[in-house]
Amino acid sequence: MLRYAVPLLAASMLAAPIAPLAAAEIQIQSAGPVVELTVTESVKAKPDIARVGTGVTTLAPTAVEAMRLNAQQMNAVIERIKSLGIEAEDIQTSGINLSATYDYDQQAQKPLFRGYQASNRVSIVLRKVEDAGKVLDALVESGATDINGPEFALEDDTAALSQARKAAMRKAAAQAKAYAEMTGHSGLRLLEVSETASSYGPPMPYARLEMANAAKAPTPVEPGLVASSVTITVKYEMTGN
Repeated sequence: MLRYAVPLLAASMLAAPIAPLAAAEIQIQSAGPVVELTVTESVKAKPDIARVGTGVTTLAPTAVEAMRLNAQQMNAVIERIKSLGIEAEDIQTSGINLSATYDYDQQAQKPLFRGYQASNRVSIVLRKVEDAGKVLDALVESGATDINGPEFALEDDTAALSQARKAAMRKAAAQAKAYAEMTGHSGLRLLEVSETASSYGPPMPYARLEMANAAKAPTPVEPGLVASSVTITVKYEMTGN
């Protein structure tokens, strides 16, 4: 059974213009039984971009000093990023924070002020995925204190999603046909389609650079494949029994 919301204009609207328009919900019965299916299909492809997040965190006795040190260190990181050939439009500030930090004095049982912590983070789009390892090493060398990523993706996943969508519709139609045949029906009539689409790569690792600084060898990065998925929900009326 499908439900459609159909506007119903009151016959007396001209006589009473101040009355709001009424709406009625009309229920339309299908002639035959309805089968509803949810199908997901994915298409995998080599990624053509990688996203990396990086930042600098500094601690100082005063808020002004924490922000000054952070700006100095972050400017060095950004300049290094640009020196690798990454365009300015592919570098975006994602967050700046300043807060007081405390330790807890167990003996006195009260907070102990440590200073002010400032952080500045940027997100980077890498258009040469093979350079991801080199970029991560450069970030460490330039003074970044943490990174997350890389997250691999397709810059334009339109073609991959279209391919996944067609595969999902074919699979849904085949399943609906099988249900129709099992229940003695010879035909199908498509009633409704809804879709959810997504693209995703492998899980994104997170690395604290204080640990990564000890590594001597270049950071290995394998882009693998990214998946573009379409999930459809379809309703078919089974006909011709």
